[in-house]
Amino acid sequence: MILDALSKGLITSFIDQSSYSDDIYQTKLVQNNYPSEKVINTFEGELEHCTRFWFTTAFLSMSGFNTLYSLLEDLQRRNIPGRILVSQYLNFTQPEALKRLKSFKNLEVCIDIQSDLHAKTYVFEHKDHMSVLLGSSNLTANALNKNEELNIFIRALPQSKIMRDILLKKQTLFDAAQELTEEYLAQYSEIYQAQKQFVQKLPQQNIKLSSSITPNLMQQEALSSLEKLREGNVTKALLISATGTGKTYLSAFDIRNFKAKSMLFIVHRENILIDAQQTFKNVFGADFKSAIFSGSNRDIAGYDNIFATIQSLSRDHHLTQFSPEAFDYIVIDESHRSGSASYLKILEYFKPKFLLGMTATPERSDGIDIFKAFDYNIAYEIRLKKAMECNLICPFHYFGISDLEIDGELVDDNTDFGHLISDERARKIKEASDKFGTDNGELRALVFCSSVKEAKELAGKMNLLGIQSIALSGENSTEQRTAAIESISSADNHRVEMIFTVDIFNEGIDIPKINQVIFLRATESSIIYVQQLGRGLRKTATKEYLTVIDFIGNYEKNFLIPMALFGDNSFNKDQLRKLVTSGGSLLPGASTIHFDEIAKEKIFASINNSNFQMKKDLVNDYKLLKTRLGRMPMMMDFLQTDLRDPLSFVNYAKSYYSFINPIEKITPTLNEFEEVLLQFYALEINNTKRVLESLLLEKIIQSDQDVIQVETFQHEVKERYQISVSKDDVVSMLNNLNMVFNPTKYFKDHGVISSLEIRNSYFFASNDLKKVLKNSTFKKFLNDNVQYGISKYFKDFDIVKFNRGFVYYAKYGRKDVFRILNWEKNQNPQNVGGYLASKDKSNCPIFVTYHKADDISDSTKYEDKFIDPQHFQWMSKSKRKISSPDVQVILNAQQQGTLLPLFVKKDDDEGVDFYFIGFLSYIEGSAQETLMQTDAGPVSVVKIDFRINKPVENGLYKYLVNI
Repeated sequence: MILDALSKGLITSFIDQSSYSDDIYQTKLVQNNYPSEKVINTFEGELEHCTRFWFTTAFLSMSGFNTLYSLLEDLQRRNIPGRILVSQYLNFTQPEALKRLKSFKNLEVCIDIQSDLHAKTYVFEHKDHMSVLLGSSNLTANALNKNEELNIFIRALPQSKIMRDILLKKQTLFDAAQELTEEYLAQYSEIYQAQKQFVQKLPQQNIKLSSSITPNLMQQEALSSLEKLREGNVTKALLISATGTGKTYLSAFDIRNFKAKSMLFIVHRENILIDAQQTFKNVFGADFKSAIFSGSNRDIAGYDNIFATIQSLSRDHHLTQFSPEAFDYIVIDESHRSGSASYLKILEYFKPKFLLGMTATPERSDGIDIFKAFDYNIAYEIRLKKAMECNLICPFHYFGISDLEIDGELVDDNTDFGHLISDERARKIKEASDKFGTDNGELRALVFCSSVKEAKELAGKMNLLGIQSIALSGENSTEQRTAAIESISSADNHRVEMIFTVDIFNEGIDIPKINQVIFLRATESSIIYVQQLGRGLRKTATKEYLTVIDFIGNYEKNFLIPMALFGDNSFNKDQLRKLVTSGGSLLPGASTIHFDEIAKEKIFASINNSNFQMKKDLVNDYKLLKTRLGRMPMMMDFLQTDLRDPLSFVNYAKSYYSFINPIEKITPTLNEFEEVLLQFYALEINNTKRVLESLLLEKIIQSDQDVIQVETFQHEVKERYQISVSKDDVVSMLNNLNMVFNPTKYFKDHGVISSLEIRNSYFFASNDLKKVLKNSTFKKFLNDNVQYGISKYFKDFDIVKFNRGFVYYAKYGRKDVFRILNWEKNQNPQNVGGYLASKDKSNCPIFVTYHKADDISDSTKYEDKFIDPQHFQWMSKSKRKISSPDVQVILNAQQQGTLLPLFVKKDDDEGVDFYFIGFLSYIEGSAQETLMQTDAGPVSVVKIDFRINKPVENGLYKYLVNI
């Protein structure tokens, strides 16, 4: 079997790419190509299933170790042995990374100190073959996640020439190396530190290609957007930009472009003024003349450019020193505060030619409309994920670990305060801080607690454990806070190492040297979470990455953690599960995310148990976007702003119109017939599971064409989206649009309605459809719903993952599956059970709930399971034999051309939808009749082994298989 699979893979890889073979056995180019691929993905897949491994690398860094951390922990837990050979070449490898590798009991770590080893080769031993990745990638976070890398991945038998040559060379290199010992580590650490200090003392030799500072790509796009707004006579705008993305520089660039003769820059903290003033000097040059207006500094005579604090400026006797037209351009930093009385006072007083507001978090929970203050003009938006994509912020390595257990139960929302500040928890915090470390071995940590009292108590206990710590809150003076920030940023041997706080560092405080952030509190807001995370994301010349440690308890809102980390506000449970299982592979850049199994379990439980369809939450999110836009939002507005998936409103009220009409009292209104018809389109047609009907409706609505040629439609879909539309698809589309496939009860009671007809190879809009489209409200909401269905479908569409109407690893209900397979009518789920063949035997979809509920009948507790990512063992319905007609359809599927699509869900907590895994093919000779024990006695079933046409992606595979 393995020989045949490898042979076919070689033909596909080296002779004819159109020749079919199992994807898993093909030779591949492995590279970083976000978002579809990262080098680390290959490590994940191979280490998950190998029985032994050997790594040879020139460079190993702490960032690389952190990227591999979860994999190494899992290998140690499963006692999978490995040997790792690291070179001392150029003294690049970090001793701390070597030390941490050495702590794993299943690893043998060796050092090459003589041959200038520069190889990068990673060998994996499997039960019946071997695999190897070789090329350019060292064990650093950038190499594994971000850099332009070229690697080749091959599978071969151990007796093959290429594998024997690789194994022989591997053995030669290991034989020439020496074991990593404590003595070596001590000596090498001295060499490494001496070289590091020498380099730091060298004068920096920068190659100057330009004498002036220029905007980066993101800033250029924002500046262009601001210019376009002004061309439309806009006089104020809001910039939404994540912490550390260069908002101040951007404002300086725009003021320069605007050619302002005078400007006012307003902040809420005095310590920000000096940095802002210096930024403007960097942009405008040394001749830039400005003054600070704050506290006792009020000497501004002769200066046209002023940097002021809101506290000083908002006082009446200070404000009236200025003419309302004194400034051409005004910048309000942290403008989410502009709803407060002092800021409103400033906004009402001054009349600048242009007003720019800048904030990372414009959303407010107090009902104040920040967007209105800037006439709902959003110049540009740079959220956390976009900032990561553009390399504007420091990469981070996130570790979500389970919090303290008390009597076998994790800390939760109601845990007694005494446990939160116990000696045991303090020790656990220190152990985690030491274990996950920092980029340079020097600890500068911000620790976010749930209360001021907790912060004070834990800071005291941390001091007793040998970590210089301090607690800061609103009770501390500005001078005390400044002193603490200066201390933690200093090189003093007795400096502060940890600052424990609650929320005073959420915004407006810049401590670039922070290299560790610890969360000790339940996540109640994804916005606040990102604010606090952002305290450590400021890039500096010497900071390689930020370490983030999140103590995850049994909290109700744990689902907010993936929402914050990945910037996903859709409230789509399937999407959140996908993000958690992906690790960091769906993050841009070199950042990584690791959850331990208990923490992951608690997040999944939170996702499963949370109700994302509560009316008050839906109404709140609707009003939030309405506030932002200054008008009634449509479904497409939610999609374009990456907020809640508007399908939530459809699922709650059957259509978006039905949800918002009671709020907005829309006119002209819809009658009952029109509203129910709109609900039918929203639930059955534009639900993003199949896009063909939506594309056809789009043409009818937008072009006002009553007649469309079938062939033209087929050609346009193929040309634009690379999707073929067959004759069976056309018949199925009409069945769906005309309620044949899934009749709606309302129309069964009030007469059948058709949307389209087909005559002489043309689609015709029915009279029913033409009539309702005359109502402008109906047309507006149907068009919006259609555009949503199309845009959402293609938002993350990848033709490579598209196969016969299904997208790999997307989720489908049974009804969706039958619709896409072109069944004439939907089937009752009770009649389907785990599988059902079509009348013409063209397909037989198989549905599997992987972890069965305890309370289901014994006769349906089938032992279905993955053998590995590309093989699945399955059991037929009870009371079946090999000769049973439905079993024969499956066993003869290949000869008869019957498609066997497999759909799997983890358990019933996921709801009614299943992941599309791939298409199955029967492994000849594997079918066997067996008996399944039930309360009523043994019943006969048929056990069958299948090959899946494509190996299941590693994250989903682990999620489905693990309990």
